[in-house]
Amino acid sequence: MPIFFDENNHRFHLQSQNSSYIIQLVRGYAAHVYYGPKLRQGSNLDGMLTLQERSSFCPNPLPDDKTISLDTLPQEYPQYGTSDFRSPAYQVKLANGTRATELVYKSHKIMTGKPELSGLPSVYAEREDEAETLELELADELSGMTVILRYTVFADFDAIARSTRFLNGGKEPLELERALSASLDFADSNYDVLYLSGAWARERHIQRRRLAPGVTGIGSRRGSSSHQQNPFIALLRPDANERQGEVYGLSLVYSGNFTAEAEVEQFGMTRLQIGLNPFDFTWHLEPGEVFQTPEAVLVYSNEGLGGMSRTYHRLYRTRLCRGQHRDRERPILVNNWEATYFDFNADKIEAIAKAGSELGIELFVLDDGWFGRRDRDDSSLGDWFEDRRKLPGGLEDLARRVKATGLQFGLWVEPEMVSPDSDLYRSHPDWCLHVPDRRRTEARDQLVLDMSRADVRRYLYERLSDIFRTVPISYVKWDMNRNMTEIGSALIPGERQKEIAHRYILGLYELLECLTGEFPHILFESCSGGGGRFDPGMLYYMPQTWTSDDTDAVERLKIQYGTSLVYPVSTMGAHVSAVPNHQVERTTPLAFRGDVAMSGNFGYELDLTKFTESEREIVKQQIQAYKENRGLVQQGELFRLLSPFEGNETSWMFVSPDQNEALLFYFKVLAEPNAPLRNVKLAGLDPEKDYTLEASGEIYGGDRLMTLGLPVSWLRGDFASMWVRLKAV
Repeated sequence: MPIFFDENNHRFHLQSQNSSYIIQLVRGYAAHVYYGPKLRQGSNLDGMLTLQERSSFCPNPLPDDKTISLDTLPQEYPQYGTSDFRSPAYQVKLANGTRATELVYKSHKIMTGKPELSGLPSVYAEREDEAETLELELADELSGMTVILRYTVFADFDAIARSTRFLNGGKEPLELERALSASLDFADSNYDVLYLSGAWARERHIQRRRLAPGVTGIGSRRGSSSHQQNPFIALLRPDANERQGEVYGLSLVYSGNFTAEAEVEQFGMTRLQIGLNPFDFTWHLEPGEVFQTPEAVLVYSNEGLGGMSRTYHRLYRTRLCRGQHRDRERPILVNNWEATYFDFNADKIEAIAKAGSELGIELFVLDDGWFGRRDRDDSSLGDWFEDRRKLPGGLEDLARRVKATGLQFGLWVEPEMVSPDSDLYRSHPDWCLHVPDRRRTEARDQLVLDMSRADVRRYLYERLSDIFRTVPISYVKWDMNRNMTEIGSALIPGERQKEIAHRYILGLYELLECLTGEFPHILFESCSGGGGRFDPGMLYYMPQTWTSDDTDAVERLKIQYGTSLVYPVSTMGAHVSAVPNHQVERTTPLAFRGDVAMSGNFGYELDLTKFTESEREIVKQQIQAYKENRGLVQQGELFRLLSPFEGNETSWMFVSPDQNEALLFYFKVLAEPNAPLRNVKLAGLDPEKDYTLEASGEIYGGDRLMTLGLPVSWLRGDFASMWVRLKAV
């Protein structure tokens, strides 16, 4: 049983596979006592919390005990207005305008399994014996508000899922102005903070710096999780690295505005929080109404960043992603976007598909430009009907022609957007996000449909489901190419306009649940200008994401490396594109581009009919190699060996769960004259086993490979790469 309650000492002990999380009730307050390496249940856990009067500037809620101050007590869910001056986990405005509340313990419940979150994505348990859940009920007696803190502990993962539910049990309405998913107080501040940052075409670069007094925070106010920041933050000890040291990760299962921050307070404690961004957010709760926060997934690792990542990978790959495609090998595809952009017809598409079939590709994806009068990116979004000028026989005929070449057929859509130059917008100008009498800001010549509206969602469901029923589609790329402005809705009353950004995400989730549930055979891939919405919330509905619009192989080393900090390789779309690259205009060898792309869900994004004969042979070999290795790449354990953020080289490897197979990749960006001789040290192997290098037949011990490594100095030239497969003998 992973959750224990010591009734005599009012203590909850949550045990994951290798970690413990302890909550102590202190005079009714839920105090955070410990999170770290696993402690034995039954051993003496007394004395873990020191209570001491610190200063008259730290108020005391209990006059008879000056050792207790909410300004110094480590808390599970701290509040605003009743003597804690640090960042609160929540803030409520009551009907009389006051904002002071105080949560005290009321009851608790421990249950097997993991309940679903209503209307929100979350990690799940397939069997009740996989997990156990604690619900800790706290109440503010004066307002009648109840807050339920939910913790789920998994038997096979070093992970804890946390979320919060608010219930207005009073007689008057209240307004939530801040409602975070998780808050943790650490006893010291000797940590680095790490997060993922970037921009369009430069997503999820790793940022790391020392904590200092004050607040270090990230977040998004763009209406999506964003290219700029990712809903993830970690604290790690200064000596922690890829292979060793303590790391605490927080990942939010959500796709909209978020905040994540670490605050070092006056006495050197650290408060780490993640959840909905309180900026421009308020949620109105009438008596009896409930508000559920998104879920935060906490991971502790004493095996460095690599240990944290592999926990997230296993959990998200098998207990966040869902459906028929979760455990299946993903198809090798070709997408026509960079091959044709908007300029194509049925014959051109069939020619690319035929060339792909001859090379061994398995799926053709028709990208933007197939609907309305979509010759450029300034029209027709929302008009989801085939353009018969380009496709005289429609999508059904084109899909039939593609399938006749031996390839499956996939389709690009961008349902959340509308073009001002479209029949949909002319008929329903109020269906987009907008503010009365204000201009409507366009981006990429498009506006954002109001997904909080049921009529908008109904229209999209009817149009898309009609296509999915009538056309033999096996894959859908779901795009979203701009962020929100003028966040207003014609159907929401004025006092609730600050709810719209969150209601949009809830509406999106509802639509995705309907479509993915009705069409389980379709492999859905999320996209938002590439990686602008690469988050756990979308992975719940779509088990893979287009990692970035930037397909340059050198840039992709950093993008894919940074993404792998949290997200499994099975979720990353990675394609070979033409050179000079369309984003950065760099020219790299086809072999180098292929090796980088094979470290994800492999595909091509170029005109296959333009290959030379020698290029065709290279591509055939790449495709055959990926087919032989994709099970290991997509489902194996990832070990990062050399970071592109630290030098000229990058290396990672994939290891099967039984440690009998491994696949090593090594990349060198620029050649160096008279460089030191270099070996790459492997990881994740069994030191007691011997391994054969399949290409050469040489046999080495796992201990030798991890201690001395393999030589890579023989590689010559710029943009050099190699991969090696190993098998235990």
